[in-house]
Amino acid sequence: MDALLDIGRGLGVSPQTLVMMLVFIPAAMVAFFVMSGLRARGAVKRRAAGISSDMLVGEGGNSFRSSSLAAAQRLIERTTKHYASMDEKNLRVLRQRLVQAGIFDPRAVGFFFLARTAMAVVLAGLAFMVTPMLALGEGLLWPLVGAGGLAGYLGPSLVLDRIVTARRQEYRSGFPDMMDLLVVCADAGLSMAAAFERVGRELIESYPNLSANVHMMNLEIRAGRTMSEALEHFGDRLGLPEVRSFATLIQQSDELGSSITDALRVYSEDMRHRRLSVAEEKAYALPTKLALPLMLCVFPVLFVVILLPVVVRIKMGAY
Repeated sequence: MDALLDIGRGLGVSPQTLVMMLVFIPAAMVAFFVMSGLRARGAVKRRAAGISSDMLVGEGGNSFRSSSLAAAQRLIERTTKHYASMDEKNLRVLRQRLVQAGIFDPRAVGFFFLARTAMAVVLAGLAFMVTPMLALGEGLLWPLVGAGGLAGYLGPSLVLDRIVTARRQEYRSGFPDMMDLLVVCADAGLSMAAAFERVGRELIESYPNLSANVHMMNLEIRAGRTMSEALEHFGDRLGLPEVRSFATLIQQSDELGSSITDALRVYSEDMRHRRLSVAEEKAYALPTKLALPLMLCVFPVLFVVILLPVVVRIKMGAY
């Protein structure tokens, strides 16, 4: 200690400051190392706890998700089997409508029946809860509940019909263009499979749904089906009589050995004449369709404009 005091005096440090330095520096070093160890240990614990919790949550989430998916799958399969056992013909028609709407999932029939049942129950429940709040009377409660259930039951079918109608309109508008492109590809020397593949790529921007169906037909041809079978399935997916006639034309040209290019050119001209005939038919039907709006909206206004001055003059003359 005397030696340390002598060293402190030699350095110009007072004994009190020297003692404080000798106590503070070791204590600070010990505290630093202890805190570093505790901090590292806490970080390790937090990381281990996070990993274990993530594993537990993941396992639980996966098990819950898998069980939910399995239950939903069993429900959809039972629903499909139930309705299939009741009416196989209507189920086939519904599956064809779903395919024409662009829904190719094999479980779509079960989803459709479940959605229809759920919407009927939900809309009927909403009508049951909302009707007393509107104070419409107890006599309208059950009719509104029935109307809500009927609307929910028929809603999915109406939506499906609208989707099918919109797609058929797109197919009907794009099919003549597809025929023109097929004629060009056939004149260039391409085979039918290569021509359909090229046409499918060209139509993807203007008619995406038609291009998707053409691509599916190309996949069927690659999978080993004949051109006639692929075209027949193509016509069933589109649901247009023109496409079925086109499939029959290609099949007959292939069986008889005639030129497919000439057949395509003749059929393309026939499609143009058919489109012109449809446009003329709509134009000729326009006056008949305008008769009822004219009678209800225009003629009463004309009568009022013509007869009102006469009525005013009669009334003024009477006074």
